[in-house]
Amino acid sequence: MTDFVANAYPWIKTGHILSFVAWMAGMFYLPRLFVYHAERAQKGSELDETFKVMELKLLKLIMTPAMISTWIFGLLLISLGVVDWSQPWPWIKAVAVLAMTGMHGWLSKRRKEFAAGTNSRSGKQYRIANEVPTLLLLVIVVAVVVRPF
Repeated sequence: MTDFVANAYPWIKTGHILSFVAWMAGMFYLPRLFVYHAERAQKGSELDETFKVMELKLLKLIMTPAMISTWIFGLLLISLGVVDWSQPWPWIKAVAVLAMTGMHGWLSKRRKEFAAGTNSRSGKQYRIANEVPTLLLLVIVVAVVVRPF
């Protein structure tokens, strides 16, 4: 069993990192699409329909599968016993990952509003929302790599 864990660990960690990178790319890009959609597209226009397709494909084909695989690989790492839960850093990371998942859900709801033609938020509001994943990324990476707590 020890050989299995020793061999599986780098592959599971690699899957976790790659999934997280893909998820973060979408978390940075979708709010930016919302900024442009809110500011430049008239309801029912060709541009409006183009943004709707782009947002749907980004969320359903990239972001959500990447989020799910990030969670799966992360839980597999935890199951291998490589996390010391007596330290603060994994708890801080866990809270930040839950917040990132919540942000993902919030963005998903906003996409549905755009799809229904009921978006009521401004480009400025989406610009502010675009900073949330950046702050959470900073917390997650610092907690894991620097472990300052």
